[in-house]
Amino acid sequence: MHAPVLLAHADHDEHVADDPAAPAPNSLVPSVNVVVTNEAGEILMIRRSDNGNWALPGGAIDLGESLPEAAVRETLEETGIQCETTGLVGTYTDPKHVILYTSDGEARQEFSIVLTARAVEGEPTPSDESREVRWVPRQEIETLTMDRSMRLRIGHYLAGRAAPSIG
Repeated sequence: MHAPVLLAHADHDEHVADDPAAPAPNSLVPSVNVVVTNEAGEILMIRRSDNGNWALPGGAIDLGESLPEAAVRETLEETGIQCETTGLVGTYTDPKHVILYTSDGEARQEFSIVLTARAVEGEPTPSDESREVRWVPRQEIETLTMDRSMRLRIGHYLAGRAAPSIG
């Protein structure tokens, strides 16, 4: 597993300045994030081990694995929660959103599909990738420290859009 050490945004978002030091992407890895909810409507969140930011569970889709299979596997691995996928929040493929892995020089372009899921069983349990796992009430999401792109994905879910975000 690679540990991301730099998240570089070289876009024209008015809230994020252009980053002239952002590396050019040299890889693209399809990945999934999952908005898992419980019966109370709370959202399953992890505090990442590598940077301390809060995030939705997720990760790379393995060869021979479907998108829903990857969503269920990654959620279980990172959180201890077994889930069942239920829908699609959107696709996030900004070529100017790059994650640099200094261990091997990989500069990965964002490619994430965000699904919704419901919790089936299990208790929130940290893993190597998540130093904290917990159910977060919707009204507390904005108080958590997280990357801009993760906040965008969760915001699209919370907005209850009729159609998925395609970006």
